[in-house]
Amino acid sequence: MDSLRETLTRVANERGFVLVGFARLHPLSEREDFYRQWLAVGGHASMTYLAKDPERRFDPRRLDSRYRSVVSLGYPYAPHATPKVDWRGEMRGRIAAYALGRDYHDVVKKGARSVGNVIRQLRPGSITRTYVDTGPVFEREWASQSRIGWFGKNTMILNRDHGSYFFLAEIFTDVEFEATTEPYREHCGTCRRCLDLCPTGALADGYVMRSDLCISYQTIENRGAIPRELRSKLGNWIFGCDICNAVCPWNDEHAADGNADDLLPLLPELLALSDEEFGLRFTVSAVKRAKRRGLLRNVAVVLGNTGNPEAVAPLARSIEAESEPLIRSHAAWALGQIGGSAARRALERALRDHDTAVRREATAALETN
Repeated sequence: MDSLRETLTRVANERGFVLVGFARLHPLSEREDFYRQWLAVGGHASMTYLAKDPERRFDPRRLDSRYRSVVSLGYPYAPHATPKVDWRGEMRGRIAAYALGRDYHDVVKKGARSVGNVIRQLRPGSITRTYVDTGPVFEREWASQSRIGWFGKNTMILNRDHGSYFFLAEIFTDVEFEATTEPYREHCGTCRRCLDLCPTGALADGYVMRSDLCISYQTIENRGAIPRELRSKLGNWIFGCDICNAVCPWNDEHAADGNADDLLPLLPELLALSDEEFGLRFTVSAVKRAKRRGLLRNVAVVLGNTGNPEAVAPLARSIEAESEPLIRSHAAWALGQIGGSAARRALERALRDHDTAVRREATAALETN
């Protein structure tokens, strides 16, 4: 078994996984009360799939009674320091570092499956099943059980050598592996940077995440209107958020210089994307999860947050030509944030919009303009 473990570790490293751990499966009874209470208070917001058959999450053997162990993998991604640009003046939004390049689901799952294939090759007749941010699996809990890191206050798995800039993958199998090291010691200590510097207060003591307050949730998973009280707090984030990663001391040494056009795309260009152009630009990117209407909704909000008078023209064009009411309504809000006579004229025209939400946002914007 040690030989198999060593072979899997070597193969995983060759496939780009910098962290490899093993654990025997058992019921995660210590997480059950926490998770049920989190669901009860609506911590999952509109992500109803998180509340579906929660029992499956507490023990993977409910998914397949043959499972005995899990191999946990950590795949690094390159964090990027924010380029020194005036995002308000240049009208640039920001994309979370993990979403740059090809969709991590495809890249990481392909690598993890190749590791799982080795198990079946060396143990003929064995079974494996791979998860990468998919399925009813407590990924972080099993990563912790596999001793590849500790559960940080930002609710992510942290590792002393790699910070939190890595994706998790799990291979469940009927082959029996034991964890070979002591549990990974917690190294957050008294640090509270992630909790105190979250713009929306989404993180709370006790390793609690309020999804409805999280910028990543609002810009990706929320399919409807972004609550007005949160819009200005988005800053320039149009897809995801890196703040609780970036402020973590364990990530201080991992940031590299970033490309402005990748990390900070031009907002007017994005707001003008057609369905076809959106598909061409983001078809292999994780950004496609937000869909065009979600991304352009976010873009409209961030244009409002720039306060830049030059943003009025693209926002006004969006209200006139955009087919999605969700985007038009947020463009109306944004015009109210910028103000001025040109914005007011565009909002007055929006009062004739056939969609109630657009008219409501235009009315509210005019009242404060």
